[in-house]
Amino acid sequence: MAAKSSKAKPDKAARAEAKRERKAASKQRRQQIWQAFNLQRKQDKKLIPIMVGALLLCAAVAFGIGLIFGLQWVLLPLGIALGLLAAISIFGRRVQRSVYGQADGQPGAAGWALDNMRGQWRVTQGVAGTTHLDAVHRVIGRPGVILVAEGAPHRVRALLAQEKKRTARLSGKIPIYDIIVGNEEGQVPLRKLQAHMTKLPRNITPKQMDILEGRLNALGSRAAAMPKGPLPQGAKMRSVQRTVKRR
Repeated sequence: MAAKSSKAKPDKAARAEAKRERKAASKQRRQQIWQAFNLQRKQDKKLIPIMVGALLLCAAVAFGIGLIFGLQWVLLPLGIALGLLAAISIFGRRVQRSVYGQADGQPGAAGWALDNMRGQWRVTQGVAGTTHLDAVHRVIGRPGVILVAEGAPHRVRALLAQEKKRTARLSGKIPIYDIIVGNEEGQVPLRKLQAHMTKLPRNITPKQMDILEGRLNALGSRAAAMPKGPLPQGAKMRSVQRTVKRR
């Protein structure tokens, strides 16, 4: 009995500690969301009117449908709940659009966007690059190998071609896709990069991804160290480039 009691105490303490950690994490997420909301509403004057409009519209539609069947007071709470979900979705999309808008065109932005992708994507940043902070990133996913370039188009096209040759030597018949991030014709805008990649066909299995990753890791990197995430507006490019050259 004493042994069981001694085991029960650590288990109880561990559960209590896990519960405290979950509460702390939940509180932190709520604080982050509230901070993001306050920042966004200051920059985006249409945010609150659109969110309120979505809530009222959903509630009004549910109430109207309820009137037809004499269930208006039953359907109204459902309409409010759907309106809240719609408002939250609108908030999330506008925040995302704002974040991508600020990062667009900054060195390191494409690598940052790739690192934030959800799902089974194996991202290796800066497999090729220049001292001008042009870069090619390699992604392994169900479509195969995706080479994502950012920087001046006339420089990154040559980088992409060279990296594609290196990759093809080890990838065999696995498809290789190449993408240049930008807003010109034939390029993929930063905000659409994730959606563009998820629409690519599934050509290989997770097991093949593991094998391919092991092979391609042997290639190493031909790029100088890249900044982690988009460079902030106003960053001194010369000093950053000098740092990259030293590395």
